[in-house]
Amino acid sequence: MIIESLSLMLIVLSAALAVKVKDLLISTAFLAVMSLLLALQYYLLQAPDVAITEAAVGACLSTAIFVLAIKHTSRVEK
Repeated sequence: MIIESLSLMLIVLSAALAVKVKDLLISTAFLAVMSLLLALQYYLLQAPDVAITEAAVGACLSTAIFVLAIKHTSRVEK
């Protein structure tokens, strides 16, 4: 119960920081952290297949696509 509550608070915190930060690369890192915490939450809810998919697609693939897109644009939002 404590791990689930802590995980949910960290999910909300990392999502808020991802929106608040002006540096897009750091924002992408916060989104990856949020996705990994969501995968942990799914695992704690006894859905390991969803957790693995979230970790693979949400944390790895999406982060790689965002980093490649940021590489071709400006890094800091104005």
